[in-house]
Amino acid sequence: MLALFFFLSQSAFAAKSFIYCSEGSPSAFNPQITTDGTSNNASSHTIYNRLIEFKYGSTELIPALATSWTVSKDKKVFTFKLRKGVKFHKTKYFTPSRNFNADDVLFSYNRQRLKDHPFHKINGGLYEYWQYMEMGKLIKDIKKINDYEIQITLTKPEAPFLSNMAMSFMSILSKEYGDQLIKQGKKDRIDMYPIGTGPFKFRKYLKDSLIRYKAHKEFFLGRAKIDNLIFSITKDSNTRYQKLKTGECHLINEPAPSDLASMQSNQKLKVLKGPGFNVGYLAMNVKKGPFKKLLVRKAINLALNKNSYIKAIYMGNAIPAKNPLPPSLWSYNEKTNPYHYNLKKAKELLKKAGYPNGFETEIWTLPVSRPYNPNGKKMGEMMQQDLAKIGIKAKLITYDWPTYLAKSRKGEHQMIQMGWTGDNGDPDNFLGVLLGCASIASGGNLANWCHKNFNDIILKAKRTLDPKKREYLYRKAQQIFNNELPWVPLAHSVVFRAMDNRVKGYKIDPLGGDIFREIDLL
Repeated sequence: MLALFFFLSQSAFAAKSFIYCSEGSPSAFNPQITTDGTSNNASSHTIYNRLIEFKYGSTELIPALATSWTVSKDKKVFTFKLRKGVKFHKTKYFTPSRNFNADDVLFSYNRQRLKDHPFHKINGGLYEYWQYMEMGKLIKDIKKINDYEIQITLTKPEAPFLSNMAMSFMSILSKEYGDQLIKQGKKDRIDMYPIGTGPFKFRKYLKDSLIRYKAHKEFFLGRAKIDNLIFSITKDSNTRYQKLKTGECHLINEPAPSDLASMQSNQKLKVLKGPGFNVGYLAMNVKKGPFKKLLVRKAINLALNKNSYIKAIYMGNAIPAKNPLPPSLWSYNEKTNPYHYNLKKAKELLKKAGYPNGFETEIWTLPVSRPYNPNGKKMGEMMQQDLAKIGIKAKLITYDWPTYLAKSRKGEHQMIQMGWTGDNGDPDNFLGVLLGCASIASGGNLANWCHKNFNDIILKAKRTLDPKKREYLYRKAQQIFNNELPWVPLAHSVVFRAMDNRVKGYKIDPLGGDIFREIDLL
C-alpha cells in the first residue's frame, strides 16, 4: 500500500503542468457561438480542430481533419477527403464509441445552417460568425459522399471561402456526444461541457477563477508536451505580472505596456514581440441621438487625442489608426486622410450640427485588457476629459466581459470601446464582419451603420476572384468609411507576450490566439 502511494505521488510529481494567466472568463466553450479571443483561447485552440487550419505562427492554410480537398472549375464545389483514425476526447461525462467521420462535420456545420437542427436554438441560437460571413446565403448544400468524404456546394464563387473554413467557428463537434445529450435531456451542456478532437480535453471550469485541461493522449498530430494545462483567470494586468514573477504563471496574456521594461530586464523572464494584426476603435451608434449626424461624428474624431492615448496607455507601442484595418493587411488605403486632433474645428462642427453647448452621452469602456486596448478604463477617462473640452459630457459605463459583449450585440450602447484582431488574413474579415449591413443583426457592426454603397462594394470584392480588383474595391470602401466615420479608429498596437525563461516552443500567432499544442516547460 505504501509502495503504491509512493508510486502515485511520484507520477503526480512527474506530470508537467503549464499555467497560463488569461485576462478574462470565456463566454462559452464552443467557438460556433463566441467571437472574442478570450473564448477562442479557451476552446478553439485547445479543445477543437477544423477541416483546414492555419499553420502554427502563420496564416498559411494546411490540412487538419481534412487530408486534402479539390475545387470544381466553376469554383463552387469543394470536395474534402477526411482524416481517418481521429479520436474524440474521453471524459467523465462522455466516452466515444467511434472515431471522427463525415457525420460529425455535417452535425457541426448544420447546427449553424439549419433551423430544424436539434441544437440550432440551444443557448440562444446566435451564430455570429456564420452570419458575419453570410455563410447561410453562400452555402447551397453540404453532402456526405461517404464516411470520409464530404462535398460543399456554394451558390457563387467566394474568394475567402477556404480561409473562412479555417476559422474557429468552423470547429468540429461530436455528433455522438450530441445524440447522448438529446437522450439525457441535457442539450444545453454541449457549449459548456465540450468534446472535441484537439490537443487538450476539458476537465473543470470555475468562472473568474480557473479552467483545467488534460492532454489528449490520442491527439492525431501527436500528444502535447505538457500533461496539464491550467488557465488562471486574472483580470488585472499588474496582478498577472506579479504571478509571473513569483512562478504562479508560466505565460501571461496582454502584459501592461508599463511593465514591459521591467519584464525585459528580468533574467528569469523573456518577452516576445510581434506586429499587431489589429485595430482598436470607438464605435458610435448611428441609430441613436446625436450620432445620427455626420458632423457630430466628425467632431468627435477631431476631439479625441489619439497620440496622447498611445503615449499614456500603449507606452508608444502602437501607431494611430485612420482606417478600419491594419497597415500590414493587403489593400490598406494609404491615401485616406487622418483626422488629427483639433479642438477648435471640433467645436465648430458641433455648433453646425446644432449642439453649440455639447450634449450628454455614455462611453462603454472595455473591462478586460486586449491587444488593441490595454486599459479601457484609463482610455475612457482620457476620452471623457477630451470630450468635455468641446462640451460633451460622457458618463463611463462598463460590465463584466460576457455581459459587455451580450449587451453590445443588442445595440444598448451609445459609444463603445472595441477592437478586432484579424481571423484569416483577408480584408473582408475587418470590413465585412465589423461594418457590413449583415453584421448589424449578428452583433458585429457595433456602429449599427449600414451604408448601401459601402456594402455593395465589399460584397462585390468578396465575390471577385481577381486579387487586383479586390484590392481596388477594398480601398474604395475604406474611403467611404473615412468620409462617413461610424467609428473613431484609435490605434494599431504591437503585440507582446511575457513568459518564464523555461517556456519553449511558443510562437506569437499573427491572428491573435494563444496556442499551447507545441509549448514545453524545461
